[in-house]
Amino acid sequence: MTEIERTIREDDDLSETGARREWLVTNGLGGFASATVSGELTRRYHGMLIAALPAPGGRMVMLSNLVVAVRRTDGTSVPLEQAAGAVDFSLRMGLPRWRYAVDGAVIEKTVSMPARHNIVHIGFRLIEGPEKLVLHLRPMVNFRAIEADIGDSPSRDYTLSVKGQRYEISEGPNLPRLRMTMSGCEHSSFTADGGGLREFFFSTEAQRGYDARDHEWTPGYFSAELRSNVPATLIAGVEPWHVMQALTPDRAGDIEEERRRRLAAQAPPQAQQGLTAELVLAADSFLITPVGRIADIARARAEGDEVRAVIAGYHWFTDWGRDTMISLEGLTLTTGRPVEAKWILRDFAHHVRDGLIPNLFPEGNVEGLYHTADATLWFFHALARYLDHFPDETTLRIILPVLQDIIRHHLEGTRFGIKADPADGLLSQGADGYQLTWMDAKVGDWVVTPRRGKAVEINALWYNALCLLANWLRSTGNSEAAAIAAHAEQARGSFNRRFWHEDGGYLYDVIDGPTGDDPAFRPNQILAVSLSYPVLAQERWPSVVEAVRERLLTPVGLRSLAPGEEDYKPRYFGDLRARDASYHQGTVWAWLIGPFIDAWLKVHPDDIAGARSFLAGFGPHLSEAGIGSISEIFDAEPPFTPRGCIAQAWSVAEVLRCLVKTADSTPSGISGSGTSG
Repeated sequence: MTEIERTIREDDDLSETGARREWLVTNGLGGFASATVSGELTRRYHGMLIAALPAPGGRMVMLSNLVVAVRRTDGTSVPLEQAAGAVDFSLRMGLPRWRYAVDGAVIEKTVSMPARHNIVHIGFRLIEGPEKLVLHLRPMVNFRAIEADIGDSPSRDYTLSVKGQRYEISEGPNLPRLRMTMSGCEHSSFTADGGGLREFFFSTEAQRGYDARDHEWTPGYFSAELRSNVPATLIAGVEPWHVMQALTPDRAGDIEEERRRRLAAQAPPQAQQGLTAELVLAADSFLITPVGRIADIARARAEGDEVRAVIAGYHWFTDWGRDTMISLEGLTLTTGRPVEAKWILRDFAHHVRDGLIPNLFPEGNVEGLYHTADATLWFFHALARYLDHFPDETTLRIILPVLQDIIRHHLEGTRFGIKADPADGLLSQGADGYQLTWMDAKVGDWVVTPRRGKAVEINALWYNALCLLANWLRSTGNSEAAAIAAHAEQARGSFNRRFWHEDGGYLYDVIDGPTGDDPAFRPNQILAVSLSYPVLAQERWPSVVEAVRERLLTPVGLRSLAPGEEDYKPRYFGDLRARDASYHQGTVWAWLIGPFIDAWLKVHPDDIAGARSFLAGFGPHLSEAGIGSISEIFDAEPPFTPRGCIAQAWSVAEVLRCLVKTADSTPSGISGSGTSG
């Protein structure tokens, strides 16, 4: 198999571009390691080991940083990044690797995490230059939940204990211990220099309007003597010692590389090289075993299943229902992982309450929150895509009664004012203080885009769900199929009468809202064309698709509001209130490129090349922001600066899905791994 690699070559010390680019390694549990390519920690979420712990622990920063210095021949020590001349950074099979040129030597650094373990391996190798070279590796710790306040009193009661080559840092009985040891280096030692606190400044947090100063503690430093091609690796983790020592760096590295090769090999042929193959590996970072939900894991295993979840985005999102259902096809079915799709769908079916799936599972909690009007309707879409890829009568039989119960609750009325209007069959939603659609920004009591009433995409999804359920019931001989189909026809007729904006040639965003009908031009209307059962009359498809192309399309997705609209914001920047005020008011969302391409190909079925050209901006993007992944959002105007999460599940999923869907045509600039400087 071709190596999947993306390389960024720098002629300087990465102080500028490297500080804007970030790397991410995940462990399949929701835990991760991440920082900037230059080595700076600019976010509160950066760290060398963020462990995923059972509830109520959640994700916790354990090893904040590893400060690396080179000991020169004159006895002085200089930080590695400062001492380095040129630096190459690359992702090899999705894993980060640095090569530093230092005083005639070339030092290679790697970071990896064994799958399904809260362990990190930070390795160093001397690949050119003198016979030997000494590094000082100083671990920095600050045990805290990733969402905990920072900047509190720096007085912390850390304790270092040593037994042979095993080093443990603890802080009281209620937190896990950080265990560390060196591997592969014959000549290593540890100097306990009394411990000490250092203040860190997180520049990105300051830009985002948050507390930006925190303190890390260090117990001392390791000295590691590097010899030619003999690696030295710091192993750090919260697992028991026997697990950490069983997963030696060489063995764990071989296992992880082979695992990633298998992931690439099991994807369809169209996804086994170039940009698409990179995204197959990126997709893996979002599929996790949610270790906190112990009861779910026990129940699923008793049923012969496993539990999988989708992390919506790194660094701060947890598993969200809406994001999971939109992402499911791209993350699992497009990558050849249908069994995990089945596990996800079956697990969500167990969590339906009052006809709703959870909107999200908060950090460190086992119970979901249900404040969403569309996630449950996306559940129907995700199940349909699964069954199209992988006919599974058993799963359909298990979930079908749940789907019937969902529709019954929507027809009769359920939480948050979600109810089908008997007068027209359209679905209405809204409750004071809640943001129930995917445009869900909220600051304090301010719901930025409440969209109360009958939202266009909610009703496109409602009609799609009714049609899917009617067909599934019909296929099983269930007599309720006709009644469900009648509800669908009523909704379709009403939709085409009520939502069509005749003067504009497009669809209202919301009708029957508190202030009437909302003609704001938003991308939500594209779902009326893109879904399996389009609710919009076919003769109106071209008008909507062309209007969206003209007013909302960018090289990296669709704007959330058209330029010229009253609330349009061209830039997503500033403190929380300023950012959320623009979150869905123009800001570009990458995931929307998927529904747009689906709709485009319905109107232009022979224009595969044109559809693929809409993906051209994502190739270069993989060398900025979160290297090798796709950001959550972008500014609405050139240069379309990436913002928000550096790696977002539905962004990766929808771009990957569309790359495979349009694989018969490959315009220049889209395929192939990247090299940039």
